[in-house]
Amino acid sequence: MGLEIGLGLGALAAAVGTGLAVGAGAYSARWPTSQIYGRTLIASGNSDEIALTFDDGPNPRWTPQLLDVLAEHSVKATFFLIGQYAAQQPELVRRMQAAGHLIGNHTWTHPDLAITSKLQTRGELTRTSGELERILGAPVKYFRPPFGSRRPATLRIARELGLTPVMWNSMAYDWNTNSAELIATRSEKLILRNQRRGKATNLLLHDGGHLTLEANREASVVAAGLLSRRFGTSHRFVTVDAWRTLGS
Repeated sequence: MGLEIGLGLGALAAAVGTGLAVGAGAYSARWPTSQIYGRTLIASGNSDEIALTFDDGPNPRWTPQLLDVLAEHSVKATFFLIGQYAAQQPELVRRMQAAGHLIGNHTWTHPDLAITSKLQTRGELTRTSGELERILGAPVKYFRPPFGSRRPATLRIARELGLTPVMWNSMAYDWNTNSAELIATRSEKLILRNQRRGKATNLLLHDGGHLTLEANREASVVAAGLLSRRFGTSHRFVTVDAWRTLGS
């Protein structure tokens, strides 16, 4: 009986240990502020700073309207572009650059880099940086992993290619609502929470969608205008390269 109980407890402990290890691995691979798998750039300690960051573009319908909204409020943003979309719209990419926005690498096809091979990861990043640099005539220095998914090899390969990995500390879930007011309200709460904690805000939004070139991002565009108005006098909008030393 004692032996059976001992074996049972041992199996339970092993199962618990395995579960904890799996949970820790998932946390490290996907939680945006985790630094366990390697250092990433998130945000500064200047609580009056906001970085609006947009993923999954460029979007031929909504990115131009977003650029108009940002220009109206003199806000500069950071755009992490999907390479295959950028290749189809070089003039739009150049317009983003000309307006003073920062452009980063978001891979060629938007795969989950926590499970891709090292060869595929390097190919996704290399091809995207090459295309963006051909369009822009300037090096690309920042990279955001799709879904926030990464592993140690992901971050190592990015740095070998001269890319600083960028995550976020605020997410408005703008891809699953059609309400601009809801996106803005969620974002406002996150910005004020970060301010209370003495942190800048790195806000994840989307001007595109990885499943289709022309995803509907009207709500995100309108929300960007609402946030620009609400925080234009109390905060300073920056691009993530303002925090470049944090990712080194």
